[in-house]
Amino acid sequence: MLIKIYNDNPNPKAIEQAVDILRRGGVIIYPTDTVYGIGCDITQQKAIERVCEIRGLKPEKANLSFICYDLTDISQYTKSFDTSVFRVLKKALPGPFTFIFNATTKVPKLLSSKKKTVGIRVPDNNIVREIVKQLGNPIVTASIHDEDEIIEYSTDPELIHEKYEDLVDAVIDGGYGDNVASTVVDVTEGNFDVIREGKGDLEQFL
Repeated sequence: MLIKIYNDNPNPKAIEQAVDILRRGGVIIYPTDTVYGIGCDITQQKAIERVCEIRGLKPEKANLSFICYDLTDISQYTKSFDTSVFRVLKKALPGPFTFIFNATTKVPKLLSSKKKTVGIRVPDNNIVREIVKQLGNPIVTASIHDEDEIIEYSTDPELIHEKYEDLVDAVIDGGYGDNVASTVVDVTEGNFDVIREGKGDLEQFL
């Protein structure tokens, strides 16, 4: 199923359709402010396993991140951190960053892993943020990777749909995606340690 949604003015009925799929334990592919992602409701264990299977990841070792609507809910999943970190997050988000935090005990239970950290994303994309807002939970996310040596990330939603339509419940067509992933920043020690350079430039927010 291919669902067309415009980022500038997301259609509430189409958003509702995507949310309904997630509530029923479905897996969807959706646009972000960087590359297209694949994910599900964080409370749906079997769906998380499906995401890992589609991406060829072991659930206990997978580096899955959570997409949140804003910073309001993240204290459920992250241990407390400095106000200096919070100030930077407020300036940088929504934006093309994944911030790695020390995880609360809730996270390993949700992901059935032993992970002590969690990645948090608040993308600058109205479609996925509206889906998360209506769902009432974050969604687990992983990037869509290509096997192609030249093209690392698929950007055309119609081609993504052709490739994944038998594996996922819906592909959200939000227009062409980017082919540069998010910048990953480790803040577990209270510093801003960039562990993967991506689309976001953190320097302007420090």
